[in-house]
Amino acid sequence: MSLLVIIRHGQSQWNLENRFTGIMDVPLTETGITEAHVAGQKLKHIVFDHAFTSMLSRAQQTLDIVLEEAGETQIPVTRSAALNERSYGDLQGLNKTEMAKKYGEEQIEIWRRSYDIQPPGGESLKETAARVIPFYQQEIEPLLIAGKNVLIVAHGNSLRALMMYLENVDAAHIAEVNIPTGVPRVYTLSSHLKLVDVLYL
Repeated sequence: MSLLVIIRHGQSQWNLENRFTGIMDVPLTETGITEAHVAGQKLKHIVFDHAFTSMLSRAQQTLDIVLEEAGETQIPVTRSAALNERSYGDLQGLNKTEMAKKYGEEQIEIWRRSYDIQPPGGESLKETAARVIPFYQQEIEPLLIAGKNVLIVAHGNSLRALMMYLENVDAAHIAEVNIPTGVPRVYTLSSHLKLVDVLYL
């Protein structure tokens, strides 16, 4: 058995301001910092062997706080752009409510939640999955097969892409999945990577 824990970074400044963030490097808010501390407290009972995060500071800062709270600051950490948030292209930095007035709420929801439709100049969830899942298969699955416990701190869409793979969620249903910030989701996996249990802490 092995444990895989995924966490969406704590609230960022642009989450708070209701802006499309994407691959822009935006810091955590005070609320986001608190969420990371709480997440780390929840994980004190798990001994981790390796952690993974993106190249964006909001995820890295969340991971640093989580590891400090969990007493796991000495474990190896791999940072990779494969785990970055999806690019929202021309929408990045713009207010979601204002864009909904301009393009219509239905169009904004399609850009935000659909699987294979790109926002203008941006990246679809399908394209995000095309980088997240191979990275997971190559870098993380071997650790889990070896019985290691792994922590991933990343982003709403990179983790939604991974959830599709881990939980066999289809393209229609992934649109309904919204991962909360700073809440650990724990997967218990067999030595053959069969999903035994999954829950939020």
